[in-house]
Amino acid sequence: MLERIHLEILTAIKEHGTLTKAAESLHLSQSALSHSIKKLEGQISTPIWQKDGRNLRLTAAGERIQTLANRLLPQFLHTELLLKQIAKGEMGSLRIGMECHPCYQWLLRVIEPYLEQWPDIDIDVKQEFQFGALGALLSYEIDVLITPDPLFKPKIEYIPVFDYEHRLVVASSHPLAEQDFVTPEQLSEDVLLSYPVEPMRLDIFSQFLTPAKCSVKKHKNIETTEIMLQMVAAGRGVCALPGWLVDHYAKTMAIKSIRFGKQGINKQIFIGIRKDEQQVGYLKDFIMQAKKTR
Repeated sequence: MLERIHLEILTAIKEHGTLTKAAESLHLSQSALSHSIKKLEGQISTPIWQKDGRNLRLTAAGERIQTLANRLLPQFLHTELLLKQIAKGEMGSLRIGMECHPCYQWLLRVIEPYLEQWPDIDIDVKQEFQFGALGALLSYEIDVLITPDPLFKPKIEYIPVFDYEHRLVVASSHPLAEQDFVTPEQLSEDVLLSYPVEPMRLDIFSQFLTPAKCSVKKHKNIETTEIMLQMVAAGRGVCALPGWLVDHYAKTMAIKSIRFGKQGINKQIFIGIRKDEQQVGYLKDFIMQAKKTR
Protein backbone atom coordinates (compact mmCIF):
# COMPACT_ATOMS: atom_id res chain seq x y z
CA MET A 1 0.00 0.00 0.00
CA LEU A 2 2.40 2.70 1.20
CA GLU A 3 5.55 2.73 -0.94
CA ARG A 4 8.82 4.61 -0.96
CA ILE A 5 7.74 6.68 -3.98
CA HIS A 6 4.84 8.08 -1.94
CA LEU A 7 7.29 9.25 0.73
CA GLU A 8 9.48 10.88 -1.91
CA ILE A 9 6.53 12.59 -3.60
CA LEU A 10 5.16 14.11 -0.39
CA THR A 11 8.63 15.23 0.67
CA ALA A 12 9.04 16.95 -2.70
CA ILE A 13 5.60 18.59 -2.41
CA LYS A 14 6.44 19.79 1.11
CA GLU A 15 9.72 21.25 -0.13
CA HIS A 16 8.64 22.77 -3.46
CA GLY A 17 4.92 23.51 -2.95
CA THR A 18 3.74 22.77 -6.50
CA LEU A 19 3.20 19.61 -8.50
CA THR A 20 5.29 20.96 -11.37
CA LYS A 21 8.39 21.63 -9.27
CA ALA A 22 7.97 18.39 -7.29
CA ALA A 23 7.80 16.40 -10.55
CA GLU A 24 10.90 18.14 -11.88
CA SER A 25 12.87 17.40 -8.70
CA LEU A 26 11.96 13.69 -8.93
CA HIS A 27 12.44 13.53 -12.73
CA LEU A 28 8.88 12.27 -13.17
CA SER A 29 5.86 13.55 -15.06
CA GLN A 30 3.07 15.40 -13.23
CA SER A 31 0.58 12.76 -14.37
CA ALA A 32 2.75 9.99 -12.86
CA LEU A 33 2.83 11.80 -9.49
CA SER A 34 -0.91 12.48 -9.53
CA HIS A 35 -1.73 8.90 -10.51
CA SER A 36 0.45 7.46 -7.75
CA ILE A 37 -1.14 9.63 -5.06
CA LYS A 38 -4.71 9.10 -6.34
CA LYS A 39 -4.15 5.35 -6.17
CA LEU A 40 -2.95 5.65 -2.56
CA GLU A 41 -5.88 7.92 -1.65
CA GLY A 42 -8.24 5.27 -3.02
CA GLN A 43 -6.59 2.60 -0.92
CA ILE A 44 -6.74 4.57 2.34
CA SER A 45 -10.07 6.33 1.56
CA THR A 46 -8.86 9.81 2.50
CA PRO A 47 -7.27 12.72 0.61
CA ILE A 48 -3.52 13.27 0.97
CA TRP A 49 -3.25 16.77 -0.49
CA GLN A 50 -5.53 19.65 -1.44
CA LYS A 51 -5.14 22.46 -3.95
CA ASP A 52 -4.48 25.90 -2.49
CA GLY A 53 -4.38 28.19 -5.52
CA ARG A 54 -1.39 27.07 -7.59
CA ASN A 55 0.12 25.29 -4.60
CA LEU A 56 -0.66 21.98 -2.95
CA ARG A 57 -1.29 21.69 0.77
CA LEU A 58 -0.88 18.39 2.62
CA THR A 59 -3.86 17.15 4.61
CA ALA A 60 -3.53 15.64 8.08
CA ALA A 61 -2.99 12.24 6.44
CA GLY A 62 -0.39 13.71 4.09
CA GLU A 63 1.45 15.38 6.96
CA ARG A 64 1.56 12.07 8.84
CA ILE A 65 3.06 10.30 5.83
CA GLN A 66 5.55 13.12 5.31
CA THR A 67 6.64 12.86 8.97
CA LEU A 68 7.30 9.16 8.35
CA ALA A 69 9.28 10.12 5.25
CA ASN A 70 11.55 12.38 7.35
CA ARG A 71 12.57 9.35 9.39
CA LEU A 72 12.74 6.66 6.71
CA LEU A 73 14.16 8.32 3.60
CA PRO A 74 17.56 9.13 5.19
CA GLN A 75 17.82 5.47 6.21
CA PHE A 76 17.03 4.34 2.65
CA LEU A 77 19.68 6.68 1.28
CA HIS A 78 22.25 5.65 3.90
CA THR A 79 21.73 1.93 3.22
CA GLU A 80 21.85 2.41 -0.56
CA LEU A 81 25.09 4.37 -0.24
CA LEU A 82 26.65 1.62 1.88
CA LEU A 83 25.57 -1.04 -0.63
CA LYS A 84 27.10 0.93 -3.52
CA GLN A 85 30.32 1.37 -1.58
CA ILE A 86 30.46 -2.35 -0.79
CA ALA A 87 29.91 -3.17 -4.46
CA LYS A 88 32.77 -0.84 -5.45
CA GLY A 89 35.05 -2.00 -2.66
CA GLU A 90 34.95 1.45 -1.04
CA MET A 91 34.59 2.32 2.67
CA GLY A 92 32.80 5.65 2.18
CA SER A 93 32.62 8.42 4.77
CA LEU A 94 32.37 8.97 8.50
CA ARG A 95 29.81 11.69 9.25
CA ILE A 96 30.48 13.31 12.62
CA GLY A 97 27.85 15.36 14.42
CA MET A 98 29.16 17.98 16.86
CA GLU A 99 27.34 19.28 19.93
CA CYS A 100 30.57 20.54 21.46
CA HIS A 101 31.52 23.92 19.99
CA PRO A 102 35.00 24.14 21.58
CA CYS A 103 35.97 20.57 20.62
CA TYR A 104 37.16 21.25 17.08
CA GLN A 105 40.83 21.57 18.04
CA TRP A 106 40.60 18.24 19.86
CA LEU A 107 38.73 16.65 16.93
CA LEU A 108 41.44 17.74 14.49
CA ARG A 109 44.01 15.88 16.59
CA VAL A 110 41.77 12.78 16.46
CA ILE A 111 41.17 12.98 12.72
CA GLU A 112 44.77 13.33 11.55
CA PRO A 113 46.04 9.88 12.68
CA TYR A 114 42.63 8.33 11.97
CA LEU A 115 42.78 9.33 8.29
CA GLU A 116 46.24 7.78 8.04
CA GLN A 117 44.87 4.54 9.47
CA TRP A 118 41.77 4.58 7.22
CA PRO A 119 42.85 6.08 3.85
CA ASP A 120 39.55 5.07 2.18
CA ILE A 121 37.40 6.95 4.71
CA ASP A 122 36.33 10.55 4.14
CA ILE A 123 35.39 12.77 7.09
CA ASP A 124 32.40 15.10 7.15
CA VAL A 125 31.61 17.21 10.23
CA LYS A 126 28.06 18.51 10.72
CA GLN A 127 26.82 20.99 13.29
CA GLU A 128 23.44 22.09 11.89
CA PHE A 129 20.66 19.53 12.24
CA GLN A 130 17.07 19.69 11.00
CA PHE A 131 15.74 17.69 13.96
CA GLY A 132 18.53 18.05 16.52
CA ALA A 133 21.74 16.09 16.82
CA LEU A 134 20.21 13.03 18.49
CA GLY A 135 17.50 12.93 15.84
CA ALA A 136 20.19 13.13 13.16
CA LEU A 137 21.93 10.10 14.67
CA LEU A 138 18.70 8.12 14.93
CA SER A 139 17.70 9.00 11.36
CA TYR A 140 21.11 8.05 9.89
CA GLU A 141 22.06 11.61 8.91
CA ILE A 142 25.28 11.22 10.94
CA ASP A 143 27.27 8.18 12.09
CA VAL A 144 28.68 9.41 15.40
CA LEU A 145 27.73 12.22 17.77
CA ILE A 146 30.23 14.11 19.92
CA THR A 147 28.53 15.70 22.91
CA PRO A 148 29.15 16.67 26.55
CA ASP A 149 25.44 16.29 27.35
CA PRO A 150 24.13 12.87 26.23
CA LEU A 151 20.42 12.16 26.01
CA PHE A 152 20.19 8.44 26.65
CA LYS A 153 17.91 6.46 24.33
CA PRO A 154 17.45 2.67 23.95
CA LYS A 155 18.96 2.56 20.43
CA ILE A 156 21.99 4.75 21.24
CA GLU A 157 25.17 3.90 23.14
CA TYR A 158 27.33 6.69 24.58
CA ILE A 159 31.01 6.02 25.19
CA PRO A 160 32.91 8.46 27.47
CA VAL A 161 36.21 9.42 25.87
CA PHE A 162 37.71 11.92 28.30
CA ASP A 163 37.04 13.96 31.44
CA TYR A 164 37.57 17.69 31.79
CA GLU A 165 36.78 20.63 34.03
CA HIS A 166 34.60 23.44 32.74
CA ARG A 167 36.15 26.75 33.85
CA LEU A 168 35.53 30.47 33.84
CA VAL A 169 37.88 32.44 31.57
CA VAL A 170 38.81 36.04 32.40
CA ALA A 171 41.46 38.52 31.31
CA SER A 172 44.72 38.38 33.26
CA SER A 173 43.92 41.90 34.49
CA HIS A 174 40.39 40.99 35.67
CA PRO A 175 39.74 41.47 39.44
CA LEU A 176 38.89 37.75 39.72
CA ALA A 177 42.07 36.55 37.98
CA GLU A 178 43.99 35.83 41.20
CA GLN A 179 41.19 33.88 42.90
CA ASP A 180 41.19 30.08 43.17
CA PHE A 181 37.45 29.91 42.47
CA VAL A 182 34.52 32.21 41.70
CA THR A 183 31.07 32.41 43.30
CA PRO A 184 27.85 33.04 41.32
CA GLU A 185 27.32 36.42 42.97
CA GLN A 186 30.71 37.66 41.75
CA LEU A 187 29.60 37.51 38.10
CA SER A 188 26.59 39.82 38.47
CA GLU A 189 28.42 42.79 36.86
CA ASP A 190 30.18 40.84 34.11
CA VAL A 191 29.34 40.45 30.42
CA LEU A 192 29.17 36.75 29.52
CA LEU A 193 30.36 35.72 26.06
CA SER A 194 29.22 32.34 24.76
CA TYR A 195 28.56 30.32 21.65
CA PRO A 196 25.06 30.79 20.15
CA VAL A 197 23.40 28.15 22.32
CA GLU A 198 20.24 28.42 24.42
CA PRO A 199 21.21 29.69 27.92
CA MET A 200 19.86 26.63 29.75
CA ARG A 201 22.11 24.38 27.64
CA LEU A 202 25.14 26.30 28.91
CA ASP A 203 26.69 24.75 32.02
CA ILE A 204 27.52 28.16 33.49
CA PHE A 205 23.77 28.80 33.70
CA SER A 206 22.35 25.33 34.37
CA GLN A 207 24.98 24.21 36.91
CA PHE A 208 26.19 27.47 38.41
CA LEU A 209 24.22 30.70 38.04
CA THR A 210 20.60 29.54 37.83
CA PRO A 211 20.66 27.19 40.89
CA ALA A 212 22.03 30.15 42.91
CA LYS A 213 19.33 32.45 41.43
CA CYS A 214 22.05 34.67 39.98
CA SER A 215 22.80 35.97 36.52
CA VAL A 216 25.22 38.18 34.61
CA LYS A 217 24.96 41.82 33.58
CA LYS A 218 24.69 40.96 29.89
CA HIS A 219 24.91 37.87 27.67
CA LYS A 220 26.41 38.07 24.15
CA ASN A 221 26.82 35.34 21.53
CA ILE A 222 30.04 34.88 19.54
CA GLU A 223 30.50 32.21 16.87
CA THR A 224 34.22 31.42 17.12
CA THR A 225 36.49 30.44 19.99
CA GLU A 226 39.39 32.64 18.89
CA ILE A 227 37.33 35.84 18.68
CA MET A 228 35.67 35.06 21.99
CA LEU A 229 39.00 34.68 23.75
CA GLN A 230 40.39 37.82 22.13
CA MET A 231 37.38 39.70 23.51
CA VAL A 232 38.03 38.22 26.95
CA ALA A 233 41.74 39.12 26.81
CA ALA A 234 40.75 42.69 25.89
CA GLY A 235 38.56 42.94 28.99
CA ARG A 236 35.28 42.95 27.05
CA GLY A 237 33.74 40.08 28.98
CA VAL A 238 34.19 36.60 30.47
CA CYS A 239 33.39 33.15 29.08
CA ALA A 240 33.23 29.49 30.11
CA LEU A 241 35.27 26.84 28.29
CA PRO A 242 36.91 23.46 28.91
CA GLY A 243 40.06 23.83 30.98
CA TRP A 244 42.23 21.94 28.47
CA LEU A 245 41.27 24.40 25.74
CA VAL A 246 41.95 27.45 27.89
CA ASP A 247 45.37 26.06 28.86
CA HIS A 248 46.25 25.86 25.17
CA TYR A 249 45.32 29.49 24.42
CA ALA A 250 46.71 30.84 27.71
CA LYS A 251 50.23 30.15 26.40
CA THR A 252 49.89 33.06 23.96
CA MET A 253 46.99 35.15 25.31
CA ALA A 254 46.50 37.25 28.44
CA ILE A 255 43.78 35.07 29.91
CA LYS A 256 43.30 33.06 33.10
CA SER A 257 40.91 30.22 33.96
CA ILE A 258 39.18 29.93 37.34
CA ARG A 259 37.21 27.12 38.96
CA PHE A 260 33.43 27.46 39.29
CA GLY A 261 32.88 27.30 43.05
CA LYS A 262 34.95 25.19 45.40
CA GLN A 263 33.90 21.91 43.74
CA GLY A 264 34.15 23.04 40.13
CA ILE A 265 32.07 21.82 37.17
CA ASN A 266 33.35 18.43 36.04
CA LYS A 267 32.28 17.14 32.64
CA GLN A 268 32.88 14.32 30.13
CA ILE A 269 32.96 14.20 26.36
CA PHE A 270 30.92 11.31 24.96
CA ILE A 271 30.72 9.71 21.54
CA GLY A 272 27.27 8.42 20.67
CA ILE A 273 26.71 5.64 18.13
CA ARG A 274 23.78 3.47 17.09
CA LYS A 275 23.83 0.20 19.05
CA ASP A 276 23.45 -1.93 15.91
CA GLU A 277 26.79 -0.53 14.65
CA GLN A 278 28.88 -1.17 17.77
CA GLN A 279 31.15 -3.66 15.98
CA VAL A 280 31.74 -1.67 12.78
CA GLY A 281 35.53 -1.58 12.43
CA TYR A 282 36.09 2.02 11.35
CA LEU A 283 33.70 3.30 14.06
CA LYS A 284 35.45 1.29 16.78
CA ASP A 285 38.83 2.62 15.65
CA PHE A 286 37.56 6.20 15.65
CA ILE A 287 36.41 5.81 19.26
CA MET A 288 39.74 4.21 20.24
CA GLN A 289 41.63 7.10 18.66
CA ALA A 290 39.38 9.61 20.45
CA LYS A 291 40.12 7.97 23.81
CA LYS A 292 43.87 8.26 23.20
CA THR A 293 43.76 11.94 22.18
CA ARG A 294 43.99 14.81 24.67
